[in-house]
Amino acid sequence: MVKNQQSGLLFELLRSFVTLAHTLNLSRAVRELDSTRQTVRRHINILEEFKGEPLFGLEDRQYYLTDAGRRALREAETLLARGEAWMNNESAHIDGLFHVSQHEPERNWEFFLQQQPVSSIWTGSSGLLKRGLKCWAEAEGQLEHEAFQLIRPYLMVFRRFDEDWVCSEVGSKSSYATWYGWAWERSAVGRSVPGLPGGSSHAVLLAQPFEDVRATQGLRYDHVHTLMSRGEGDTQHPISYKRLLMGCRYPDNSFALASLVERSYDLTIFGVDADKIQSMPADEVMSGEDPAIALK
Repeated sequence: MVKNQQSGLLFELLRSFVTLAHTLNLSRAVRELDSTRQTVRRHINILEEFKGEPLFGLEDRQYYLTDAGRRALREAETLLARGEAWMNNESAHIDGLFHVSQHEPERNWEFFLQQQPVSSIWTGSSGLLKRGLKCWAEAEGQLEHEAFQLIRPYLMVFRRFDEDWVCSEVGSKSSYATWYGWAWERSAVGRSVPGLPGGSSHAVLLAQPFEDVRATQGLRYDHVHTLMSRGEGDTQHPISYKRLLMGCRYPDNSFALASLVERSYDLTIFGVDADKIQSMPADEVMSGEDPAIALK
């Protein structure tokens, strides 16, 4: 009964937890939340009772996250982001598939994502994505398998480190490399997703599809239109792309996430018209050619 009564406070509890986790200072957290010390402490106590373990420790009047707190933080951030997006009519499910629609004119930023059935790759126009799907199946997800080498130059590969997704490889023909150029291609390895250009403003939204693939060890296919920098300055540029996320394995059998992205006008995103998708300059559209055909 107590848990049922307190669950109505879920978002207040999560906000207190996430804010204190980010600041590790009770006074700063209280100011950011426009709350009181007693309220924040009570929220943390309730969450710790629910979770059955401490989320914070206190040493020399300084807060720190426990192991349980670190494990809980990313999910709490995701729940908050998804909940706030839902309340603002920014996220939904269309025919059972995840949809995000965010538009923030004051920040000159927008992000639209529509999850697609993986099977639609077979009926689509992209030879690159079809080949990527075939290579993944033939390699049985083994990243170093010979069958994967054909599309390896087009991939961006991530490894999960602690609670972040860290780039471990950028292919020279990948959308990332051809969008940002040589310098950013070489600089991306070892950086987390929020630390990559264009990543920080929607890090939580980026992480959700990654986590889906990690959980299923399978595939995820999305169409995306957003605004991203080119690695220099604050100017945002429109970009429209298809993205196939593939659950893979490194040689030591640890999880690897391979991202195959093709910049394209051939997108279907609920509520987004062709003019917006085609606001990306035409010379940024990738050919989508099957790499096997290109070699002939």
